[in-house]
Amino acid sequence: MTKKILLVEDNQDIANIISINLSMLDHQVHVFNDGGEAYKHLNQNYDLAILDIMLPGTDGLKLCKRLRQLQPDVPIIMLTAKSSELDIVTGLENGADDYLTKPFSVLELQARVKAHLRRSANKQQEQDQNKQILQFGDLVIDPNLYQIKLADNVLDISAKEFELLYFLAQQPQRVFSREQLLDKIWGCRHEGSAHTVNSTVNRLRSKLETDPANPFWLKTVWGVGYKFSH
Repeated sequence: MTKKILLVEDNQDIANIISINLSMLDHQVHVFNDGGEAYKHLNQNYDLAILDIMLPGTDGLKLCKRLRQLQPDVPIIMLTAKSSELDIVTGLENGADDYLTKPFSVLELQARVKAHLRRSANKQQEQDQNKQILQFGDLVIDPNLYQIKLADNVLDISAKEFELLYFLAQQPQRVFSREQLLDKIWGCRHEGSAHTVNSTVNRLRSKLETDPANPFWLKTVWGVGYKFSH
């Protein structure tokens, strides 16, 4: 099925290569070379977005943050010429689901796009099946609203943070490795995978736990991974 993909990349040659290869997968690619111009079109319904970080007008991080506000469930892949941990974490904290560091393989990009679109379709199917609301004391995890409430307060969380908590809370006390969580929640493996999971858990703890340094809900099992406790 044809999907609508947003591509924001100021390098015309790279944009053309990506557009051609994604069009070969029967997708409709909307290309912008200027971040400011792309910002004006973020209210359209996209099935996936690919954003370069360094852009004229408006940078990719601001585009990512705004797009996540408008479309909480759309998969976002960041393209960056930088590979430092800080740049990667900043992208993830602004709502990105994945990243590719330039130069990258077009085949890998196609694989990432397929994986995220597949996961997005599966997630929508699961949502349509009216998934079970989980409640543990004053913590309520509602998959139908993608909402977490603690003591009647709605937490400000990202889609990935919700998915991670909901997945762990469905099987309390069971320990999952970082690799298992990455595969289940992000749907693909990439460099810095352990840090991707760690940073998401840390952000969740900062919003969920009374004392993030001594978590009650999200426990670390050293040398193994994480579990949900109650």
